[in-house]
Amino acid sequence: MNASLAVSTVIFALRSSGRFGADERERSVWLPLVRRIREPHDGMWALPGGPLGETQGLAQAATATLERTTGLAPRYLEQLYAFGDPQRSGESAERVVSVVYWALVGEDEARAARVGQNVRWFRADELPKLAFDHNLIVEYALWRLRNKVEYSRIASAFLGETFTLAQLREVHEALRGQPLDPANFRRQAEASGALVDTGEVLTGVRHRPPRLYRYNTTVDLADQGPLGRAAQQ
Repeated sequence: MNASLAVSTVIFALRSSGRFGADERERSVWLPLVRRIREPHDGMWALPGGPLGETQGLAQAATATLERTTGLAPRYLEQLYAFGDPQRSGESAERVVSVVYWALVGEDEARAARVGQNVRWFRADELPKLAFDHNLIVEYALWRLRNKVEYSRIASAFLGETFTLAQLREVHEALRGQPLDPANFRRQAEASGALVDTGEVLTGVRHRPPRLYRYNTTVDLADQGPLGRAAQQ
């Protein structure tokens, strides 16, 4: 059996149910999908991807495909896993092994993505039937993301270098799909040693400006305990 190598990318962003920035209190995980325009699976939605070029590196191929299909150039791009089940290509005579990357983008980046008839944002937990095994790939990527946010600095890919505790809590809530008690989250975050108070505050707000924090890069977050296991409401 012939085999070829392809590269696909799962792009995650946090957005409201209506539009970007509509209501940050009700944000959830979304991702852009591309409608296929040829067989196999013509007309079905799929992850952005394509065959690996002869002179391309893996990350280079992922970056080029994202730029071509969505116009996105994520700051956070990481290799996720390789999917190579012999039956994943269905009736195709050629076996396709996909090296999958995942990317995280902030709201401003996601807002700039190209959308249209063949590119659309979907809520991650309300996906249609996707081409190939792409539902399985998204499910695995979500599992990795929800676990990694507990012991790494990955939330900064959604927030930037500095953020308020409320903004950090909203990321955890969006990924977990359930509310967290604000007071308990604050106490656990401040006691974890994972965050540093920058001494600055968020400007442009109506009420008392909240403090801005950043991740403490001098500690191993895996040793600090998860930030997201505050008591639920």
